[in-house]
Amino acid sequence: MKYKRVLLKVSGEIFAGKRVFGIDFDSIHKVAKEIACLCHLGTEIGIVVGGGNIFRGRMVKNHQLEKTTADYMGMVATVLNALALQSILEIKEKIPTRVQTALTMQEVAEPYIRRRAIRHLEKGRIVIFAGGSGNPYFTTDTAASLRALEIKADVLLKMTDKVDGVYSGDPLKDKKAKKFAKLSFREALVKRLKVMDSTAFSLCLDNQLPIVVFKFQPGNLVKIIKGEKVGTIVN
Repeated sequence: MKYKRVLLKVSGEIFAGKRVFGIDFDSIHKVAKEIACLCHLGTEIGIVVGGGNIFRGRMVKNHQLEKTTADYMGMVATVLNALALQSILEIKEKIPTRVQTALTMQEVAEPYIRRRAIRHLEKGRIVIFAGGSGNPYFTTDTAASLRALEIKADVLLKMTDKVDGVYSGDPLKDKKAKKFAKLSFREALVKRLKVMDSTAFSLCLDNQLPIVVFKFQPGNLVKIIKGEKVGTIVN
């Protein structure tokens, strides 16, 4: 395997399936199956889940809610997705899983403790990090970069539901947009490519943490772990 320990960032929209809003459990089970395949290969897996299928802070416009409050609501949405993924991983795939939250919710999940998270990974448990970074004004992309560095992951895998890599433009709007198979951090900066939000990207750049951006499709995760070319790698 090319990577022993990974941090997987799962977009909340993937959990919605074909719905515009909410949780589609069949879609979550499809994701769980792919994650289980990695686990069976012996990969240590940390996961950060988004909450966009339920609520996004930036959905609030015209000061309907205070920005900080809206961001906290988005963090709570990620906890709902994390609990759903945990349950399906354990019930359907029989894989021990722990949810750790940056927001204290001791009745339903462990608080985030770095050393405990690493110990879970060493014992073969999947750890799902919910609640973002625990701070408003930061995205779940930033939380993924932070957790990846904290657990000393070999790579950050960003799974999306719409695009299969990094393009020169928006491939959903620009048919001439070019896909990149490989990029350096410098190239991504110079070309102003949207790999992740700027804070998340800076964390990876400063600490030389490789990023792989790819689309959720059966088999893609295993291919990446085995070193096959899938999506776009930034290193």
